[in-house]
Amino acid sequence: MRSMQSSAHFQPQSPVSGLTLVEMESCTMPKLAGVSSVWHKLLMQAEMAAPHVQIAAIEGEHGTGKQTLARYLYSRSPLAGSGFQRRDAREWLVTDADPATLGGFTYLDRVDLLAPPGQGLLLGVLKVLQDRPPGRAVLLASSQTPLRQMAGQGLILPDLAFRLSAVRFAIPPLRQRREDIAPLAQYLLERLCNRYQQRPVMLGPGALARLLQHNWLGNVRELASVLETALLEAVNGVIRADDLSLPTGQETPPDVQPASRTDNLSLDAVIRHHVQYVLDLNRGNKLRAARQLCISRSTLYRILSNESIMGT
Repeated sequence: MRSMQSSAHFQPQSPVSGLTLVEMESCTMPKLAGVSSVWHKLLMQAEMAAPHVQIAAIEGEHGTGKQTLARYLYSRSPLAGSGFQRRDAREWLVTDADPATLGGFTYLDRVDLLAPPGQGLLLGVLKVLQDRPPGRAVLLASSQTPLRQMAGQGLILPDLAFRLSAVRFAIPPLRQRREDIAPLAQYLLERLCNRYQQRPVMLGPGALARLLQHNWLGNVRELASVLETALLEAVNGVIRADDLSLPTGQETPPDVQPASRTDNLSLDAVIRHHVQYVLDLNRGNKLRAARQLCISRSTLYRILSNESIMGT
């Protein structure tokens, strides 16, 4: 166990385009929704680490789904069923951070906010935990800032940072994995419709393009909030672009520009224009574009070859 912790380094490589995690209300079966290669890589890493991990760090911006990944690891841990404890790191260290009683699966939120005295206390807990046989306790620590970066800046004890991040899961922000926005939005809408006991709702023309353009500084949590508001504005089961509470200005990164505007208003031309736009967002990756558009690759090729879709 210790040899694994000292050598493993689980971090998606950049540039990345794809982990999608959804914050869930239930810890019984966390839902991970995404289509990107980075998502699949992180999922495989989690599957491999879950039965063995004793201490790990989960890093990512607010709203990216750090707790969801922790619950996913818990569901595949030997301690699954023992109870998932989510604690604020500062509160936990003050109230009940007794190494002698440490057991079960604990998720410590925001260890990057610990003051030096708290860092020292947590370091002492880790030393005791690492001297114990594996399988009795698991401690996952979340941080919005990479812990090793903080150590380099003198913001956290280096020994603490390296012990926590020997096994490390780094969740990229949503703006760096735009191909996952469409499947993620679909999943969130299904969950929201179940919550509000409504019939299924779909994204109308232009709505997906608006979602793809936005930079999502609040990540998955912001997307869920925007869709929940839009769901309550939807008419006849369709969310229009105007229902999305997003800025109207162009937010697409400079290296991803939408296809030029077309003056041909036939339905075939509009479909072709939107398909080309989604393809541009995916930098020409036809498989990803087809997945986002919920069409087959053969249909995508027919559209790009100017074959009429409405006439078939």
